[in-house]
Amino acid sequence: MSVAKVIEIISSSTTSFDDAVTQGIAKASETITGIKGAWIQDQSVEVADGKATMYKVTLKLTFVLKGD
Repeated sequence: MSVAKVIEIISSSTTSFDDAVTQGIAKASETITGIKGAWIQDQSVEVADGKATMYKVTLKLTFVLKGD
């Protein structure tokens, strides 16, 4: 039997939404093992002088809890 947990993280990038997702998962993977999936819950962008300056994503990450 396995049990999974879902956590929420927010990640940002000055490059793109894709980069924000990739960086968020990579950073979470430094301390969380067994990440099996990610769901993009929300996206937003900061704008300055008519240009997108920061791409933000809210991710829900699913990982399997370690057993005894």
